[in-house]
Parts: sequence; C-alpha cells; structure tokens
Amino acid sequence: MSSSAALKGKLLSEGKTKQIYQHASNPNLVLIESKDRITAGDGVKSHEMKDKSEYSTRTNAAIFEYLNSVGVPTSFVSRVEGSSKAFIAKNCEMIPIEWVTRRLATGSFLRRHPNVKEGYRFAPIKLETFYKDDANHDPYWSLESIKEASFPNLDLSESDVERMCILTRLVFQLLERAWQTLNHSLVDMKVEFGKDKESGEILLSDVIDNDSWRLWPNGDKRLMLDKQVYRNLTEVDNESMEKIRSNFALVAERTENLFKSLVPSASTGPTAGSATKVVVPPQVGIVMGSSSDRKFVETILKSLEKFGINRVDVHVSSAHKSTEYTLEVIEKLNQWPSCKCIIAVAGRSNGLGLVAAANSTIPVINCPPMSDLTATTVDIWSSLRVPSGLGCTTALGADCAAMAAAHIVGNEDCFVWSKIKTAQTMTAIKLIADDCSS
Repeated sequence: MSSSAALKGKLLSEGKTKQIYQHASNPNLVLIESKDRITAGDGVKSHEMKDKSEYSTRTNAAIFEYLNSVGVPTSFVSRVEGSSKAFIAKNCEMIPIEWVTRRLATGSFLRRHPNVKEGYRFAPIKLETFYKDDANHDPYWSLESIKEASFPNLDLSESDVERMCILTRLVFQLLERAWQTLNHSLVDMKVEFGKDKESGEILLSDVIDNDSWRLWPNGDKRLMLDKQVYRNLTEVDNESMEKIRSNFALVAERTENLFKSLVPSASTGPTAGSATKVVVPPQVGIVMGSSSDRKFVETILKSLEKFGINRVDVHVSSAHKSTEYTLEVIEKLNQWPSCKCIIAVAGRSNGLGLVAAANSTIPVINCPPMSDLTATTVDIWSSLRVPSGLGCTTALGADCAAMAAAHIVGNEDCFVWSKIKTAQTMTAIKLIADDCSS
C-alpha cells in the first residue's frame, strides 16, 4: 500500500487550499494534497474546516474518474492508497485562467450585469474567462486577450484556446447531465487547464470539488450545498462551520455514489457451484436473419462497445423462414424495459425489421448488409418502403446502426450520452486543430 508520504518529493508549489509535490519516483507526475482550509474573497476570508481535505479529495477523485471513463483528456491519474486527502496527477504547466460556465445567472454575473434577472437561463451555456490574480480580484479577460497573452513557460496556440473553450463547455454539460439524474441543478462551475510537461497536451487539470460550483438540490437556491453558503456568512462561528462541513460531507458522499453508479460494471456470471443462471437485462437487441451475417453483427457490437453499450442480446431468426420463432424472439426483447432498441440485420427481402416493428413498441433500426450494387439499389427498398402503421428507421453500415442505437440508449443512459457527447467534442477539437495547422 502506497502512502502519500512515501510518494512525496520536493514541494513544488503551495496555494490557499492545497500543496503540490513532485512525485518521488516519476518526474512526469505530481502528488496533490488538499488542506483542511476553506477560503473566499481571494483568500481574505479563510477558516480551518475539519476534514475538508478528505471531502474535497473524494469529490474531486469521483468527478475525474468519471470524466476519464468517458474519454475527457484530464491530468488526473489515480487516488493515493492509504491517503484520504491526496491524489496523483500528470505534471502540468498550469494556465493561469479560470474558465467559468454558467447555466443560470446568479452571483458575480448579476453584479456585472444588473439588468439581468437572477435565474436567467443561458442556452447555450455562458462561458467567461478570468485571469488568476488575487491582488486584482481575478479580472475578466476576453478570449482575444488570452490568445494574445504571453504566459511564462507556456506557448499557447489559437487552437489550444479553442480546445479549452470547447472542453470547458463539455465538462459542464457532462456533470450537469449527471447531477440532473438526482434532480440537482448545476448552476455554474469553474475549471482550470494545464499543459502536460511530457506530451504538451492541454488537459483538464487542478481540482473540481465543492469549491468549484454552485449546486442546488431540486433547483432550489435555498437548498444550496456548495461553498456559496460560506461566502454568504457575515459572521462565522462553530455552528455555521459545522453546517458547512456537513454540506461538504454530503456532497462528497452523493458525488461518489452518483458517479460510481453511472459507470456500467462488468457483467458477472453465477458463482462457482451455483446452478442459477444470471440474466443480464439488455440495452440493445440484435436479430440477424442468418448466421452468415454474424461477422457483420460483430462489427456492430464493437461499435456499441465504444459507447459503453455492452449488454446486447444477439439472436438468429428469419421472419420468412421461422416466423413463429421470430415473434418469440421479439417478445423476449419486449420483456425488458432496459432494451431501448432492436437492430434488425437482414438482407434481400427484409421482413425481419418490419415484423419486429409491427410487434414491438421498441424502436427498430433496419441495418441490411450491403454487399453489392443490387443490394444497395434494389434490396434496400424492402427496408425503406414499409406498410402503413409501421415506423422503423434504416441505417446503412454497421457503425451507423450502432451510432443510431447509442443515441436512443443515451437518451436515458447518462454514461452512454456522455460517451457520445465526448466523442463528438473530441472530433470537433481535432478538426479545429487540423485547420489551424494547415
């Protein structure tokens, strides 16, 4: 078991709420240790708070583990075994900008924009940037100012700035979506970025904890659980600090439970010696008209896995040659509320998708294997021209069918939605980088 003391090298920097140490054995890593201290007003207001380091670390680790799992590029590496207040991160040159996203107008935004009513909803999300300078109260900087600025030990390109803008919005949307599953409103949030000293990649860095956001259970400001409660205090006493401590403890617990629950766990079979068959409810059903389509179906399965969809029931049945059995297969899929769509893989005359659509309320995606010109120009019409009263879609290509299915599943599955959203965002970031370098 590794302790934080054994992993600590020299102290690299120290802020109001944390210390950063060189990793004892890896120069490309750092150990970040939180303090039992809460601050506000650029550090003017500051108090010791029992166990804050633990609550902040638990909250931060749960958030970054989730973001890593859906594909967001972050500096977070791991928790530290044996320590409740430290974690390991990639060694980054920090970019001295706070990136703030807002869904609702409140706080400092209202002071700067007095004509805007509290609760005004920003759609798309409002993005603001502030230069980290406590002495000058973190002044607002435009994106143009950031692009034109010269930072010590940093060489930022225009595409780097665009990348941070896009990632900031993405991270807010991912966390907002997650908290919505608990009926908690993520009102606003600040994040920071760093440039990995080893790879040069821009990464989401620093920490995201209960200091970083406004979080309102049931969308009710009066129920806020974040650091704003501390900011609002005119007098700080033991009773008020205990209330804030309990809020931070509650947020740490809810954050860990929530984000752990969103990540799908590996399906497990029966225990040794057990005769009980474990049935795992599927997210997607695939029915192929012939076993000769299995290779095509395997491509669909691999594409579904990219979006975190691993619970898939696969069947072989022909609507023409084994009609009664096909209806039984459809009914097997119908029994599961978890099954959000059926992909019908059948070529030539596609009766499979139509029979499935006629006998199920689950969305059906036709995906005929297109092997030649005849299949593309003639057979496809059996999937496109359907009788009245039927509604099914048709996707050409295994990846296209998997993506369509993922969109359907992701509408109710936060993890799948997050995988899709992150993949789309990273594609956009790459295109912008390619354009800027061309």
